[in-house]
Amino acid sequence: MTQIPAFSTAVHGSGPGLLLAHGAGGSIQGNYAPVIRALAEHHTVVAPDYPGSGATPRAEGPLTLDGLVDGIVAAADEAGLDTFTLLGYSLGTLVSVRTAARYPDRVRGLVLTAGLARPDNRTRSSLAIWQRLLAAGDTEGFAHFVALTGFGETFFNAVPERELPAFLELIAAGVPAGAAEQAAVVAASDTTPHLAGISVPTLVIATLEDTLVAPANSRFLADRIPGAEYAEIATGHVPMAEQPRAWEKLILEFLARKEL
Repeated sequence: MTQIPAFSTAVHGSGPGLLLAHGAGGSIQGNYAPVIRALAEHHTVVAPDYPGSGATPRAEGPLTLDGLVDGIVAAADEAGLDTFTLLGYSLGTLVSVRTAARYPDRVRGLVLTAGLARPDNRTRSSLAIWQRLLAAGDTEGFAHFVALTGFGETFFNAVPERELPAFLELIAAGVPAGAAEQAAVVAASDTTPHLAGISVPTLVIATLEDTLVAPANSRFLADRIPGAEYAEIATGHVPMAEQPRAWEKLILEFLARKEL
C-alpha cells in the first residue's frame, strides 16, 4: 500500500473556508500565488501541496485520485475547516469533483478551472509525452513541450526571442519532483459518474486557447453538473500566468454572488 505523506499546507486569511487543489506538475505557489492574497481577504484559504510538489515529500509509490482527496481533506481538517468551497485547477478539478462526491456534507461550492471529467485522446497523448520526457530526464524537451501546450499562442509568441531561453529555463526549473506521478493520476481518472449528483453551486471556467486540456472538457463539466455556471477566459492552460486578474475576478464574483 502506498504511503502518502501529510501534505505541506499554508493557511491564509480568515472567514469561510476555501480549499485549493492544484494541477499536475504544479504546486500551490505555481498555480495560485497571484490570487491567494485576494482570496484571503474574506476567506480562510487552505493551500496544500500534493506529494512531490512544494515542501511535500514524494509518495513511496503511485498516487491515486482518492489519495489526493484524502490528503487535501486532511489538510482542511488540520486547519479546522468543517466545510469549504473547493477551487480546483486542471488535475485539481478531478480532485475537487471526487471530494464533492465523497464528502457532500462538507463541500459548499466548486470552482473548476481548465478542467476535465476524464482525459480525452489529446490529453492522454500529451500526458504520455510528459512522462516519457520526464523519465528520460529531458528537462529541456519537457520545457519546450510545456511551453507549446501550456501557454496560449498569443502569450507564447509574445515572448521576445532573446528572452526565450530564460523563459524555457524557468519552466524547467519549476518542474516538481512528483510531476510524473501526478500526471498518471490524470490519465487514470474518470469522475463522469459523479457529475449529475453534484448539488452545490458550481462555476466552470474554460481556458479558450488551451491545447493541453481542450475547452470542450470544461463545457462537458458545465453541461453535466446541474445548475453549473460557465465562464471563459482567452488564455492557454495557465490563466494564473496569462490572465491572473481576469481569473481572480471571475472567482471572487462567484464567491460573493453565491455567498460562499
